[in-house]
Amino acid sequence: MKSLVSLTAGAIAVALVSAADGAMIAGWSITTAFPTGAGNVPTGQTYSVGAADQGDQTAGSSLSSYHTLAAATYTSPAGNGSQYAFSSNNWSIGDYYEARVSTSNYSNISVSWDQARSSTGPASFELIFSVDGGTSWTTVAAYTVLQSGGGGAPGTWSSTTYNALYSSSQALAGAEDASLLIVRFRSLVTAAAAGSSRIDNVVISGDVVPAPGAVALLAVAGLVSRRRR
Repeated sequence: MKSLVSLTAGAIAVALVSAADGAMIAGWSITTAFPTGAGNVPTGQTYSVGAADQGDQTAGSSLSSYHTLAAATYTSPAGNGSQYAFSSNNWSIGDYYEARVSTSNYSNISVSWDQARSSTGPASFELIFSVDGGTSWTTVAAYTVLQSGGGGAPGTWSSTTYNALYSSSQALAGAEDASLLIVRFRSLVTAAAAGSSRIDNVVISGDVVPAPGAVALLAVAGLVSRRRR
C-alpha cells in the first residue's frame, strides 16, 4: 500500500509538471495557398487566413491583416522554411497583422513569429497587444524587419530552408488568462510603402494553469504518502 500511495503522488506530480510546461496555444503555419489568377487575387483593406492550424485553442482564433489602402493585395509566397507565408503590400502607418486567441487558463504568455519585407516594404514595426477587446493596448517592443532577397538582404525566404535571422519572440506580460488576446504587428512607417511585408510561423504559447482540484489532490496524496512511511 505504501508503494501504491507513493506512486500515486508521484504520478500526480508528473502530470502537474507536464501541465505547467510551455504549450502551444495557437499556431499559424499558413498551410493553404491564397487564390491566384486574374480577378482572383485577394485585395482590399482586410484579409484573413482564418483559424490556427496548430495548438490547443484553435477554435475561435484568427490571423488577419488590416490596411488603410483598399489597393492592398494579399499573396502567399514562400515562407521561412515552410510552403507559404502571409504577404501583403501597400502599407501605411498603423497597418498591421493581427492574431486573436483565448489564453484562458494559461500563464506566462509569449509570441514568436517570422517576418520579412521586400526592398520597398516597411522596415519599422511595433508589437502591441490588448486583453479588453482593443479598448486599450500594451506596447511590448519596437523592431526592425529584415529584407528578404535582393541586394543587401541577409537571406532569401525559402519553402525548404529556415533562416533564424528572420525569427523573433517576445514575452507578453499581462496577457495571461484572457478570454480574448489580440496581438498586433503594427507598421510604424512614416510614409506609404508600396512594397510587401510577409509573416509566417506565428505561435502564441503559455503554461497551462493546473485546476485547483488537481493541486489539492497532489497535496492530499503527498500528505498520505508521508504518513504511510
